[in-house]
Amino acid sequence: MILSTDTVRACWSWWRRKQEAWWWIWGAATGALTQKLADRGYRVLGVDDSAEMVAEARALHPGLPFQKGDAVTFQLEEKADVIFSNAVLHWIDGSRQQALARNVAAQLKPGGQFIFEFGGKGCAERVHSSLERQFARRGLAYPRTFYFPTIGEYAPILERAGFRVEYAVLFDRPTEQKTGDGLADWVRMFVKKPFEGLEPALGDEILRAAVEELRPALFRDGKWFVDYVRIRMKARKTAG
Repeated sequence: MILSTDTVRACWSWWRRKQEAWWWIWGAATGALTQKLADRGYRVLGVDDSAEMVAEARALHPGLPFQKGDAVTFQLEEKADVIFSNAVLHWIDGSRQQALARNVAAQLKPGGQFIFEFGGKGCAERVHSSLERQFARRGLAYPRTFYFPTIGEYAPILERAGFRVEYAVLFDRPTEQKTGDGLADWVRMFVKKPFEGLEPALGDEILRAAVEELRPALFRDGKWFVDYVRIRMKARKTAG
């Protein structure tokens, strides 16, 4: 989980209540935000679906609790005041989003808050469109594996789960890539499924062709950027 300064600032500004509040950090990754919250006096639990991330978080923050779990099915022993998530929902198939929202609601106290940010409509669209074109030119299909909704598509999911949406914004957040191979590294890290089963040479050919096609739009001042679009929302549980 990579946290932008704006995401963390929104997290603090939306929650200024009792210090003993109980937080579930969903998609805890290496535990950075979980530690920040604990340092502010909150009770916390970090949950991630990756066993490797949970192990790393435990090693980095040995005094904090971390568990492996799937947000669609995970159950808390004690209902939370706040559930926070960053950059997780877009990894979960659209067919599971309603079940996910219902489970999140079930883990919150009445009046509890679900605060989250994830990829919205148009996120990394230039990159995905370019890859799709390169696959098509070689007679291949490019599966779209991420869930990037509009606010209008996602708010009703929350409302059906018993939430009142109190804040929602869709915004562009071009994100600098700081690794050595820039955009190509981003694709290798996050766009793995379409390349499964391809000969390595063909996969590299497709990737390099897309990178060159995208260079005029996404390479600026010697730096690569990915055209992120984000949804940031706050929803309050209205039902018991």
